Formats: sequence, C-alpha cells, structure tokens
Amino acid sequence: MAVGFSPAALTVLHQLEQAGLLAAVRWPSACSNAKADGAGRADGSSVDGTGEPGTATWLAEQWSSASAVVAVGACGLVTRLIAPLLGGKEQDPAVVVVDPQGQFAVPLLGGHLAGADQLSREIAALLGGQAVIGGSSGAEGRLPLDAFGLDWGWRRGGGDWRGLMLDAAAGRTPHLQQQGGLALWQGLEAAAGMVDALAASPAEASPHTALVIGPWLGEGCRWHPPCLWLGIGCERNTSLAVLERLVHRVLSRSGLAEDAVAGLASIDRKGDEPALLALAEARGWPLKLFTAAQLAAVTVPNPSEAVAREMGTASVAEAAASLAAAAPATATSNGPQPEPLVPKTIETAGAGEQGAATLAVVLAPRQWAPQRGELHLVGSGPGRLDLLSGDSRRTLAAASVWVGYGPYLDLLEPLRRPDQLRRDGKLTEERARCAEALQLASQGLKVALISSGDSGIYGMAGLALELWLELPPPERPGFEVHPGLSALQLAAARAGAPLMHDFCTISLSDRLTPWEVIERRLRSAADGDFVVALYNPRSLGRDWQLGRARELLLLGRPASTPVVLARQLGRREEQVSLHTLGDLPINQVDMLTLVLIGNSSSRIQDGWMVTPRGYPGAALA
Repeated sequence: MAVGFSPAALTVLHQLEQAGLLAAVRWPSACSNAKADGAGRADGSSVDGTGEPGTATWLAEQWSSASAVVAVGACGLVTRLIAPLLGGKEQDPAVVVVDPQGQFAVPLLGGHLAGADQLSREIAALLGGQAVIGGSSGAEGRLPLDAFGLDWGWRRGGGDWRGLMLDAAAGRTPHLQQQGGLALWQGLEAAAGMVDALAASPAEASPHTALVIGPWLGEGCRWHPPCLWLGIGCERNTSLAVLERLVHRVLSRSGLAEDAVAGLASIDRKGDEPALLALAEARGWPLKLFTAAQLAAVTVPNPSEAVAREMGTASVAEAAASLAAAAPATATSNGPQPEPLVPKTIETAGAGEQGAATLAVVLAPRQWAPQRGELHLVGSGPGRLDLLSGDSRRTLAAASVWVGYGPYLDLLEPLRRPDQLRRDGKLTEERARCAEALQLASQGLKVALISSGDSGIYGMAGLALELWLELPPPERPGFEVHPGLSALQLAAARAGAPLMHDFCTISLSDRLTPWEVIERRLRSAADGDFVVALYNPRSLGRDWQLGRARELLLLGRPASTPVVLARQLGRREEQVSLHTLGDLPINQVDMLTLVLIGNSSSRIQDGWMVTPRGYPGAALA
C-alpha cells in the first residue's frame, strides 16, 4: 500500500502503481492538507477536509494486513503517523519513504525481516533513484544474517536473532554450520569472513553467535532450507487428524523443523486421497506422485509383503520419499537413492477417526521449492546502463542470482551488489545456462537469466521457456520475460528512421538453422521488398554467408539501396556507417555488427537514412 501527502507525490505514485508494486493507494487529492487530516494525532479519529477518514485513520485500518507501506513525503511526517501503530519487529510491515522527486528511497522500518531494504532497492531501480540503506549490514556490504536466507528460499527458525545481530554489528563473526540446503551463497562477496567460520569450533562461540543452516531444530539461530521429503502411505479415507498427528510426532521426535519440508510424496493411486490433499494444501507442500513400478525399483530398509500385494510395490512411504529427494524436478528410479533419515513410522486411528498411515523422511541432497522461486528473463539492451529499462533494473535489483554470458554480465556489473551471486556461462552453452537458471529457480531463488538486447529476440527466452514447459505444472517456478532494447532498434535510432515500413530480421548463423532455410527467407525478404536486419552476419568460421545474402537481396532491389553497419552499439567502441548494397564492405563486418538494409524506397539524405511510410504515390491523411 502507498500514501502521498501532496500533489507532488502523484508522479511517483503513478509509476509505482503502473509497475504493479501497490495494492492500495491513498492518493494525495484526499489528504493534501496535513493539518486537516490530523496527521499528528494518535487516535486516528481525524477526517480530512472532504469528510473522508484522515491519513492516520486510513493507515490504522490498513496496517495489520499490509506487508509494506510506501510513503511519498517527508520522513518526519511518516514517523509521527506510524508511531502509534508500531507493535514489534516481528509484526510490523516494511515502511519505505520516497521523496516526491523519486531520487531517494529510505527504508524507515523493517529493513531486514520485513524487506524494507530490498523494497527500497527495487523502488530506486525503477525510478532511477538511490536506495539509502542505513543498517550496518547494508551500509558495510555484509549479509543481514536475520534476513538473507529468505533470498535463498529458506525459512527462518528459532534463536536469539537480536543477540546474533548485535554481535555481528560489533564485529564478532558467528560460528556457522551448514547441514543442508544450497551452499552457493558462500561465494558471495558479502559472505566474506563468514565462510571461514565454517571451520571454527562451536566451543569458541557464544550462544548468540551460532548460526545453523539445515533441517534440524536446536540451539543457535536457525535457517531451514526446504530439503526434507515426507513419504506418506495411507489406507483409503484415512482421517486428516491421523496424518497431521503422524507428521507432528515424527518431526518433533526426530528434532526436524516443519519449515524444512520440501514436499510430500506418495504413490499415484493416492492422488485423490482427501486427507493427503488437504494436508498438502494446508501446509503449502507440493505433492509428488510415483507409479508402483517406479517405487518397486527402489531398495528400502523396510519392505512390506502386505503392501506389495495391495499396491504392487513393497514400499510407498520410504520409496516415494527417496525418489522425490533424489531429483526433485525430474525424479526417476535410475541411480542411487538417498537413504531414509527417519524410517517408516506407523500411526493408527484414534477415537472418532479412521484409517492408518505410514511416514518416512529423507534428506535431499539439494533443496527444492519451485513455489517460492522465480525465473526472470532480462534483456539488458546493448550494454549501456542508461539504455536499460526501469523494469529490468528493478528485476536485477530483486534477484538473488544473475546468470549469463560473462561479457554481458560485465556490462551490468556496476549494478550488482555484494549480496547477489554472479554465475558466468560460455558463449555456446546456452542450454546449460538456461538449465542452471531454471534449477536455481526451482530451488526457491529469484534468478535473473540475462541476454543482451531483448531476451525474446535471438535471446534466451525461447530456450528457457521450452525447458520450463517440460516440467509438470506444479514443479514450475514463476516465469516472466522482461523486454530490452534490441540492436535493431538502436541501430535504427542512430541511422535516422529506416524502419518506417515493413521490416524483418534474419540471422545468418547456420549453427541452429540450416542454410537452405536461411536462403529461402532471404529470397522471400527480397521478393517482399522488406527492410532487412541481419543478425550474426559474419564470423571467422562463416565468412561467405553475408556475400551470398547480398546477392539474393540484390535480386529484388537496386545496388543503390542504403545499408547501415552498426557495430558495438551502446558501447565506447560504437561505430555506425552508411553504405549501399552494391559497395557493402563485407570485410568490415563481424559478429559484433548489425547490418540494416533498406527497401526499394529507402534513401540516404544529409547523412541520415529514411524509409518513407508509404510507397510512391501513397499519401498520409
């Protein structure tokens, strides 16, 4: 939710609303008079000059249900407004104050746990401003120990978090143990110093300075990655209370955190079991189902002949949990399966209940939480930061991990924070980059998969979407494509107005497309008199295709047709030159060049290239 205190806030509020950041807005027109709306009163009973409830009353009504409050105005005014509403660090929403010009975003309340620091960064990125982070962790480039796990798909458990943060602020590095979950965070620049604590002795640390990452309950401050799989078998129409009691008993007796559960697993015949479905929905746990043949192939410590006669497999609970834990996204019976952490346990019905159930717990070698993860395809444009869209900036600010080709990531490096991980890939390994990004998103992370230009134009969006669609719907993380400025658009802007009529793009790379297909498209472009943008025009291993493309295009247009060569667009080495199709200097073209060829109506005049909106004889109304 958001509130503005003067008409000057309207521009910022509209930008935030259009970006989808705001669920409810208190527009300045209803509260432009700070004195009339009783902003300084604590009882919230004031009204504004129109008879509507004042800002204090409106905030009080929204406070308990809000996850965040964005206020466009002065910090002092906002402080006085929210002071009577404060309930405690665990309950209060994030509060971010933005100046009416959108230059600064200040996390006033709930910087770590409520997410005000991160929200400030996203707002600043969207508005082209600056996030003013005042907490010691953010200001010093350190991980906020009480909040960073949320970015890695974890749930925060018990412990003296306040004591831990005080010790960290005093420079005392916590003793650290990691017993499960994703360990890539240890490569963060912001984690420098913490990783050394992995080898420290627990005896050297005070109770306040123990930080444990794993599925177990215990002393110290605990982060719980989603790495436990609960395999469940049950009789038909078993009561929900039986399953709930079984889960609670097994986890509590084993010292395991419910927050560390990745999901439930069972046999496909239980896909319509009411109690099992109700348990999954109530806890927010995905349910993975396997066939009897898949389960029968798994070696388990406690097989049952009775279960084998009834279900076609000697194990449901242990085998299902092992299969789910082995490869959460693509579980099969191939390869070694993890051993049960807790062997199958039986629970029977009590008074007024029916049925019976078994439960086994397996610790997965990797975490899994697609319902928490997001995969964002980001088009970084040509590389200049001022040509990056606000939407892309905000997405990059929100991501925990950036995945992309190294030179493209280098161009965005000034925007990356010490608490964001960079994963470089090689030029020809696009599938591997997409697979890694999707896997990380499936583990509960927000991942930015970065392409140059526009991700949907010869970028990574298509391959990433294909891989995403191969997953069953319940196993897909969030997916969103963010457009960027394509080389075609920037080349056209540099040259003048060459795209005023129909145009097409053709890649001359035959690495993924047969040359016969490419040649057919070139002939069609020539016949249709399209303006043509040639991507991937020439490389050391492909030095003849551009010449052949020129021959084909000359069949449909004169040699005097203007051509733009645009190389290294948006970078310091940028070069843009005008030529004709007949004297095209092919040897000056490489893979960093875009070739833009006009149609039969295009012309060059006074150093600019223009393609008229209509053909000779046509007139615009």
